Amino acid sequence: MTTWWPYARLAASVLAVAAIVAQLVRTLEIAMLSETEWGSHLPTVIVNFFSFFTILSNVLAAVALVIGGLWGILKRKTTSPEPRWLALILVCASTYAIVTGIVYNTLLRGIELPQGATVPWSNEVLHVIVPLIMLLDLLFAPRRRALGWSAVGATAVFPLVWVAYTMIRANLVISPATGQPYWYPYPFLNPHTVPGGYLGVSAYIVGIAIAIIAVAAGVVWIGRRRGTTPIDS
Repeated sequence: MTTWWPYARLAASVLAVAAIVAQLVRTLEIAMLSETEWGSHLPTVIVNFFSFFTILSNVLAAVALVIGGLWGILKRKTTSPEPRWLALILVCASTYAIVTGIVYNTLLRGIELPQGATVPWSNEVLHVIVPLIMLLDLLFAPRRRALGWSAVGATAVFPLVWVAYTMIRANLVISPATGQPYWYPYPFLNPHTVPGGYLGVSAYIVGIAIAIIAVAAGVVWIGRRRGTTPIDS
């Protein structure tokens, strides 16, 4: 497994990047066909695209898999475990990807989107295949390093920054699809439609935060069980 796993990581990274690019191209095609000023404003459309947690989590997964794959190839003649910085990147990437899969398949899968807005195979790769790949990498990748529980706290930093960014930016952007004076990447973050407004949105945010911490704790726990070196503090 030590010999071929790095190449599997690289292949998985290529798949994730291909899915991201395919969906980005579709999004830009829709924007360029728009007859409204806000719908065809490419800078906003592109920033919106990379404001989805799904896209960001998959970008991180692709980066983590590339780095992990290249490290495995370069260190193939040794038996040393992955360095702590790589282990932390993989913990974050695994956590975010798994949470993405859980949230999409429990809260978002049944929501109808405009016809042709998504690339079906890309949608499944980003929301199902990549989360499963990161789970398998967590469970079976060789030479994993055990991390201390402080890694759980580290995984919470990016989601907190993303939520703050999303809620602040939302009311500064015109929705390309509807022309409404706000844009939220996910319906459960939109206080204009969620029952209870911002209070209802807060409940979703707290719930997802709990899910992220729980998944991160599980990811770290598995790493501590599988780790090939003494647990880092």
